[in-house]
Amino acid sequence: MIKGLRTVTYPVPDLDQAKAWYSQVFNAAPYFDQPFYVGFAIGGFELGLMPGGEPGTQGSVTYWGVDGIEQEVERIVALGGTLHHPITDVGDGIRTVELLDPFGNQIGLIDNPHFETGKVV
Repeated sequence: MIKGLRTVTYPVPDLDQAKAWYSQVFNAAPYFDQPFYVGFAIGGFELGLMPGGEPGTQGSVTYWGVDGIEQEVERIVALGGTLHHPITDVGDGIRTVELLDPFGNQIGLIDNPHFETGKVV
């Protein structure tokens, strides 16, 4: 049986620079820090940084849950991220936004008042 989201990885050209940036964005230190992979525990899920990859905006977008999407966009942009696609109301009170990290990866944020964390397995 396939379970819910566990890990999202982002390729980065400079692991130390990416580790510092993501530590600020998520207000968290990595729990796993090796030259071949850096892992952060974020809200019960994992954000992984993979060195030597090619960042980009093609393919899937992972949306990290937030409350107060405007404030999070402002904070991440102040840390060096850039707005890729503006905050969009996708219906039923749910809003999304896509940003780019300083390395070129796309990061999605979602403010979803209907998301039930108790159903995460």
